[in-house]
Amino acid sequence: MLQSDRYKQALLKSIEREWIALMAAIERLTPEQMVTPDVGEWSPKDNLAHLTMWLKALVGFHIDHRTAEEVLGIPAALAENFDFNRVNAFMYEQSKDRLTEDVLTELKTQYAEVCARLVSMSLEELMQPRHADDPDQRPLVLWVLGNTSEHFAEHRAIIEKILK
Repeated sequence: MLQSDRYKQALLKSIEREWIALMAAIERLTPEQMVTPDVGEWSPKDNLAHLTMWLKALVGFHIDHRTAEEVLGIPAALAENFDFNRVNAFMYEQSKDRLTEDVLTELKTQYAEVCARLVSMSLEELMQPRHADDPDQRPLVLWVLGNTSEHFAEHRAIIEKILK
């Protein structure tokens, strides 16, 4: 196995490990807990809808280079003056009344799409700068990690507080 294949497999395993841990936490919640807001006012269902949107952003915006407005369905003014807190608040408002089952189904579908896309990419593609004009030449893999394993772990920790 080539060194680059090992690195890519390690990346995919890291993502899968955090996904499995997130799903295990979700499976331990009751239906009532899934829709009960935490101190941050988001329920576990809301956290999962949030993760879904950022998985969509990973594929559509970061990998396919489509606009945030198109990928996330946010208004043009919000896309032009991109602020994570405002975007997250907008996305929360769009999804807060969705059924838990629908949110889970979409999350799992989006996760499968992300995995398929990552499997089809080479390590060299993942190591290319995300933005050609980025003075730091940060590689796409940073956005991959930030929207998958790191993001899963962050929201799993929030969700697990409900279980304690």
